[in-house]
Amino acid sequence: MRLTLNYRTRIIASLAEAGQAQWTSLLSLQADANPFLSYAFLDALHASGSAARKSGWQPQFLTLWQDDTLAAAMPLYVKSHSYGEYVFDWAWADAYRRNGLEYYPKLLSAIPFTPVTGGRLLARDETARSALVKALLALQQQADVSSTHVLYPPPQQAEALERAGFLLRNGVQFHWLNDGYDDFEQFLSTLEQKKRKNIRAERRKVRDAGITFRRLEGAQIGEADWRFFKRCYDHTYAAHYSSPYLNLDFFLRIGASMPDNLLLVIAERDGKPIASSLVVHDSQTLYGRYWGALEQHACLHFETAYYQPLEFCIERGLAAFEGGAQGEHKMARGFLPQKTWSAHWLAHPAFSDAVERFLEQESGGIAAYMDELDERNPFRKAR
Repeated sequence: MRLTLNYRTRIIASLAEAGQAQWTSLLSLQADANPFLSYAFLDALHASGSAARKSGWQPQFLTLWQDDTLAAAMPLYVKSHSYGEYVFDWAWADAYRRNGLEYYPKLLSAIPFTPVTGGRLLARDETARSALVKALLALQQQADVSSTHVLYPPPQQAEALERAGFLLRNGVQFHWLNDGYDDFEQFLSTLEQKKRKNIRAERRKVRDAGITFRRLEGAQIGEADWRFFKRCYDHTYAAHYSSPYLNLDFFLRIGASMPDNLLLVIAERDGKPIASSLVVHDSQTLYGRYWGALEQHACLHFETAYYQPLEFCIERGLAAFEGGAQGEHKMARGFLPQKTWSAHWLAHPAFSDAVERFLEQESGGIAAYMDELDERNPFRKAR
């Protein structure tokens, strides 16, 4: 006789409703967890107001419970816009508008402002994961939303969503992979001669400008350092005529709650801080996240946001450096193209059909783009 498991479904507006112990226990069972899925990171986003209802990110996490145990969960938001997602659906929203239809609100499963692949269907086992998908299908049918979007799931979870009726979309990121390098020079020796020469020239320009660097980890990062970093972060957004997504309270919160996952690189000239980058890491991977500068110097961005973190990866034996969204320029610095996934469901049948046709064409373009990038492999022996 086959045992049927019954789960209780709860929609929670705050992680506190699940509890840190329950969330952390569930996360410990996931093969595709990362620091951005942690209670500390998500709670900081919500509590600081950076990702909250007033900023267009209304938390509505889907959870399944077995008695008093959290059996499955999905980070889920009701969105009133498409900012901070890095998988662009502005054209879809515009098509709805031009046809007199509302695209917002929509449901979004993602880590706000964080284009990093990681678990979206968090579950204690495959039975609970299947039940979570069914609960999502029921929720999106009942909710007054145009669509559901699951961004940056791992491939296996993307495939599970496709089987449930979602449309899959591909993107491209650039990741650096550690081949067991002893130091930065050994890494450089594996690159084509021109790439190696250019990187050395870029680093030399920064040194010749009299710029030095400090790397601060975890508890070494004081409030004054966070305030300086926030100035740099805001300056980057101002230079692009946009508003920053994250506030100082968010950075202070993660500094206090997850210090072991943080590295702050500070560039100084004549003893004065002029630029900084913040990266997040676990025991295997470093994730390039935020950068900014108060002074403009040739190649300062590459040194602060790429070469200093790369040296850190090599020193700590980290396996990979995920460079974030977009950026073909990363290839010349040893980063290789990696395919990413997203899954999409649209309630309107005609628009769903139109998006499906668009994604079929786009997928062919992504495949051709990946082939083109592979031909531009920066290593002496193609990897």
